[in-house]
Amino acid sequence: MTPRIPVAAIGILALALAITACAPSPEPAPTKTTAEKPPVEAPPATAAAEDPDPAPAEGADPTCDTIISEGTVEALKEQGWSAEASEFRVGELVLDGGLMCSWADYSTASDHGQQYGWAPVDAKTASDLQATLLSEGWQRVEGEDGVITEDPRYAFATDDEGYGVTYQFGDGWVEIADTKQGLLLIDWK
Repeated sequence: MTPRIPVAAIGILALALAITACAPSPEPAPTKTTAEKPPVEAPPATAAAEDPDPAPAEGADPTCDTIISEGTVEALKEQGWSAEASEFRVGELVLDGGLMCSWADYSTASDHGQQYGWAPVDAKTASDLQATLLSEGWQRVEGEDGVITEDPRYAFATDDEGYGVTYQFGDGWVEIADTKQGLLLIDWK
């Protein structure tokens, strides 16, 4: 029996492959006079600022620089990473007013990157989305209401606790990160 991969996991994998495919050609091989750049590591999820960033301004739109903590943005940019924004999707459904940010070093082809997203969502849509994710094999995290994560058997990457791509639903919003620990870095509510 062939294991079934949840639709949302395929979508996220397709997005990662598309980002890699659209990246500029790799830099030429180093010569004797050119030093090779060391690999760039993403900051750990614990890099969130100790003092939370101020709440978003009333009526402000989310951006890739504002949905995650200021300290995280600075750490990513110091490593030469930048963000590419896209629409917030859960499977085939696009959530209006939402934003998905893919952070990576786009100057070179790589499979290293991080994703953070946030979208407004009403209670009925949030309930429907959670039911759909669960029916596709995603798992509710025990003891954490509103947290749904992909089946770890299909996760492209996991955090220290073994969680891959994870959604968190709150009062009027949903957020996503490529790991459950990554949710800690999202400040936009």
